Amino acid sequence: MKSGSTLTTAESTLQLLKPPSVVTGHLTIGGLDDQVLTPVGTKPPLAWFVAFSVTLSATLIGIALIAYTIATGIGVWGNNVPVAWAFDIINFVFWVGIGHAGTLISAILLLFRARWRNAISRFSEAMTIFAVICATLFPLIHVGRPWLAFWLAPYPNQRAIWPNFRSPLLWDVFAVNTYFLVSLLFWYIGLIPDLASLRDRTTNRVKKAVYTVLALGWRGASLHWHHYERAYLIIAGLATGLVLSVHSVVSFDFAVSLVPGWHMTIFPPYFVTGAIFAGFAMVVMAMVVVRKTMRLENLITDYHLEVMNKVILTCSCLMGYAYLLEGFTAWYSMNPYIHHTFMQYITGSYWWAGWLTITCNVLIPQLLWLRPIRRSYSGMILVAVAVTVGMWFERFVIIVSSLHQDFLPSSWQIYKPTFVDYGILLGSFGLFFTLVLLFARVLPVIATSEMKMVLPGSQPAHKGGRHE
Repeated sequence: MKSGSTLTTAESTLQLLKPPSVVTGHLTIGGLDDQVLTPVGTKPPLAWFVAFSVTLSATLIGIALIAYTIATGIGVWGNNVPVAWAFDIINFVFWVGIGHAGTLISAILLLFRARWRNAISRFSEAMTIFAVICATLFPLIHVGRPWLAFWLAPYPNQRAIWPNFRSPLLWDVFAVNTYFLVSLLFWYIGLIPDLASLRDRTTNRVKKAVYTVLALGWRGASLHWHHYERAYLIIAGLATGLVLSVHSVVSFDFAVSLVPGWHMTIFPPYFVTGAIFAGFAMVVMAMVVVRKTMRLENLITDYHLEVMNKVILTCSCLMGYAYLLEGFTAWYSMNPYIHHTFMQYITGSYWWAGWLTITCNVLIPQLLWLRPIRRSYSGMILVAVAVTVGMWFERFVIIVSSLHQDFLPSSWQIYKPTFVDYGILLGSFGLFFTLVLLFARVLPVIATSEMKMVLPGSQPAHKGGRHE
């Protein structure tokens, strides 16, 4: 009796230590292909057309207001002296941050062999590409004359013009473009096996021709898989460094200046953590909708969502530490300018934005300590929306609150955005979600080649020294 009870206890312990399944239900390889690849190219439901019309309308509003800005000049914005940086740089930093979660999920977790990433890597990679596309719009229009943006490129010319590489704004050009190209290549390489599957499944001659070109002659041979996995790992290694470097470079836009509140060494890790924080929140927000509408509950399980919510909770605690450290720096440095800037966040003209940032980024995410909230649609969407709002206002606080009262009190001025600022911001969200909706109907949202590796029975098990 005693030995049986000991055995039962040992089995229970092993059951608790066993990693949770990343796929629920009984799913075969053929069933996986049917579930993920069949919706591609089929007629979307009515709800998709309604959502697409809303996001496309917002996109067109943003495009129209960008055209109006270019034709009239950036005087139609609310920018003033001393707040020369406003919505354009706020939105740029915000969207670059949104793009960090995809590369983190895909590249870093791939190197660590985290099995739970397989179901969400494809969608998060796509969101990275779309977020960086939205981000690149704002530096172009920020310069005022986007048709002269090619002056930023270091090429031989007869005008004796050469980029100023000492400017962090120029570092952004190279860092963000490199990040976009590597992320795009990483995403496309992962798509190749699925494009070949779509090529073999479709009967439409035009689609077959397109998929044939995009699949690059993929036949699933062992040599193909060998080169595929090696290239995937190499680019994942490159992308891993970019996750840390790109938003660190973006933070240098602020940290290398002498503006009180910006000139701090905490800015690079602070910005990287905030980028991962905002990116994961956006991935959760979109993933919940895709999971429900496309009936992917057996592939994107509650475990996936719970792990992502734990990452959001961890980043929220780190952001709270960063906020406390800003206050400690203002007190310990005894610098009246830094102290004045910090108090502007708390009791100044934009105190409401500062407290909204703290509430959305630190207080509301603490709900994720509760397991029912981490697995509740309404709970996780509430937190994800709060984090998205809070991270945008964090950039607002950093830029506007630090600039609207500079070293000369005679130049102090309140910043008031115009309808053009709001419209372009709306357009950027419209563009992002329009691309997400198109992606969900044109390409598979889940990497079937990676999911087949984690299906039950796909990996050999060891028992008694032999492969089962």
